[in-house]
Amino acid sequence: MTVNVPTKTLPSGAKIPMVGLGVYLAKPGGETYIAVLSALKLGYRHIDTAQYYENEADVGRAIRDSGIPREEVFVTSKLYIDNWGHKRALAATKESNEKLGLGYIDLFLLHAPGDSSLRDETW
Repeated sequence: MTVNVPTKTLPSGAKIPMVGLGVYLAKPGGETYIAVLSALKLGYRHIDTAQYYENEADVGRAIRDSGIPREEVFVTSKLYIDNWGHKRALAATKESNEKLGLGYIDLFLLHAPGDSSLRDETW
């Protein structure tokens, strides 16, 4: 059984699958790794993680180990609110990219509305 998921085209031209696997409650380590690898084998091509979940490295490892070309998997991650502010946001974004080990993140979001005084600086 495989999943055939339709996509939407973003203003950038990137295509985002309309359904993806979120790993919010997946424990870091084997649980996340197996969940992501299984989803990819079933045909999922969108994985949603976040700094707060502490499982970005496991997501990246599963994607790399899947054998699916990187450009075929849409990866979303999120900046944790404690990392807001220009310098912290840059450092944390780089750290997420390194943990994932995939070369790039397709969509990187602010995880929560947060402090309005830092929102512009962070973005």
